[in-house]
Amino acid sequence: MHKTPTLTSLAADLESGRTNARKLVDECLAKIADKSGEGGRAFVHVDVEAAIEAAKAMDRLREVRAAPSPFAGIPISIKDLFDIKGQITRAGSRALDDSPAAEVDAPVVSRLRRAGFILIGRTNMTEFAYSGIGINPHYGTPKSVWQRNVGHVPGGSSSGAAVSVADGMAHGALGSDTGGSCRIPAAYNGIVGFKPTQQRIPRDGGVPLSFTLDSFGPLARSVECCAVLDAILADEPVRPLQPRAVKGMRFAVPTTVALDDLDDQVALAFERTLEKLAKLGALIERIEVPEFLDVAVMNSKGGFAAAESYAWHRYLIENHGDVYDPRVSSRIVRGEAITAADYIDILQARTSMISRANARISPYDAVVMPTCAITPPRISDLADDHAFTKANLLSLRNCTLINMMDGCAISLPCHRHGEAPVGFMLAAAGGSDRRIFELAAGVEGALHV
Repeated sequence: MHKTPTLTSLAADLESGRTNARKLVDECLAKIADKSGEGGRAFVHVDVEAAIEAAKAMDRLREVRAAPSPFAGIPISIKDLFDIKGQITRAGSRALDDSPAAEVDAPVVSRLRRAGFILIGRTNMTEFAYSGIGINPHYGTPKSVWQRNVGHVPGGSSSGAAVSVADGMAHGALGSDTGGSCRIPAAYNGIVGFKPTQQRIPRDGGVPLSFTLDSFGPLARSVECCAVLDAILADEPVRPLQPRAVKGMRFAVPTTVALDDLDDQVALAFERTLEKLAKLGALIERIEVPEFLDVAVMNSKGGFAAAESYAWHRYLIENHGDVYDPRVSSRIVRGEAITAADYIDILQARTSMISRANARISPYDAVVMPTCAITPPRISDLADDHAFTKANLLSLRNCTLINMMDGCAISLPCHRHGEAPVGFMLAAAGGSDRRIFELAAGVEGALHV
């Protein structure tokens, strides 16, 4: 289901001279500027002049065989959560309009630059990353690729990131994932999104939502593309990705929480995918994971996100609370009522949950489940706060399970052409990132046969 070109094919085209960085940048800029497209809503800032100058520089370096990496000259988008030197980081909000420009790049941004990727612009997002829907009242809401004439949510919080990749306005994107913010928009736009093990990638230079749960990861068109970007973000060597054979893969399907209240389209696409993998020799076992029941208890008062975001936002809300999206500020201020004892209870409960969940899933290569319980709802249907809250919870639920267990996970599309987009998520304990990529590459190949 993922669209070409991929980072690997673009790198080959750049090396052979079939294309150049300036052409790639010009093509992306044209798509962003297209008044009939989503560029005006997917991006909050487009670095036209800087991108063109960077492209010229990369082309000159490639001419003298001094390109910093095979991917030098490929345009990539940056979520408006991250510091870019000389720019204001607004995190999808108006409350930070009067903040000073960043003095240095965030480490993840610096690493992408060092590899020669060209920063095409800052992408729109849910204000302060606090929802899985992607609606933004300040900058507009980019539409999902699904039935664009109708208008479905893009998923959040990395909404513009996913749309930028799906629409060819960038060839990869930097996002963040606290409860699914890379994977949900990937699922809702038919692309791939990866949540790494948190400790692998530095989180300096990004506006936090939850210090405990935040992780920074890529969105792209293929599993291999995400693996390339992930390695660069983690400052690891970019190694060829060897897909694992589906035959012999050991998957656990959690029957606790993760399969509750699925849309019919989601259930159909997920079961069809499991059936195909089983026919190819994957060993699939449905198991109870009672540890997943702990998540709702830990989040009952707002959880880590409310407590930790309130600590960061409390003074900003005092001064600029009137310009916050009420759906965001109402979730943040729940943290004011969380006591130190409550917070310690959550920390201890999570430590226990991680230990027990990892032990339970250790016999399997991965846990697999639908990325989201629903397909992207229509934007117009979410004007009602009750409908919004329900859709948000169902969008976030399955992804949040993995963040709470400090794991790593990837979402790849499993729907058929013409169907509503559905994500298939593979997840495992923290530190299993490379295995997840290899498994996902094998699954991806099987789904496209």
